[in-house]
Amino acid sequence: MTDQYRERASDSPFVQTIWSTEAVCDGCDMVAADSSWDILVWKEAGKTRLMLSGSMTRAKPIHHMEGNECLGIRFKPGTYIPYFPGETILDLTTILPEGTRKSFWLGSSTWEIPDFENADTFANRLAKADLLVRDPIVDSVLHGEIRPVSLRSVQRRFLRITGLTHNTIWQIERARQAAALLEQGTPILEVVRQAGYADQQHMTRSLKRFIGQTPAQLFRMKSE
Repeated sequence: MTDQYRERASDSPFVQTIWSTEAVCDGCDMVAADSSWDILVWKEAGKTRLMLSGSMTRAKPIHHMEGNECLGIRFKPGTYIPYFPGETILDLTTILPEGTRKSFWLGSSTWEIPDFENADTFANRLAKADLLVRDPIVDSVLHGEIRPVSLRSVQRRFLRITGLTHNTIWQIERARQAAALLEQGTPILEVVRQAGYADQQHMTRSLKRFIGQTPAQLFRMKSE
């Protein structure tokens, strides 16, 4: 790891986690696939940009230089910006237009760039202006609840909002769970069993795609 990382919980009904990083040296970190999306405030060489980072279906390397800073607001499932539903930003990073040095454009208004402390208030203000919406059907699907609408309608709505199918989200979360167990020192074959993979090769393919590392690499991290 080539950066300093911190995170905190949020009291906003729309926000899952607020996090920040600061690179302590030049480097490259492998970022795992993630079924959530984020608003990012990226600071580099004295310039600040606000970006939307969509859900990621594959792990990818992120390069950075010493001194780069990033604030992330990670949103709960079912939360989306109507201008940018999940299917339009999947596996993409979208830079929003700059307003002034400390603001950006979203919709027809400029908004002050948030910081680590006021990110909750920022999210709630976007929601009050109908620029951040939460659709309960996504939570219902993820919790196995039945909704009074057709299955095809649910699938289309779920895909539009999240950019992902329910099965892809399940695969990503299973891979992240397996990675966490391996990093804790759980034996590889036991992780195969606990995570419900067919065999070790199946888990290896999944972790290489979604985490960017093999089971052996993750297991060795425990002893480093």
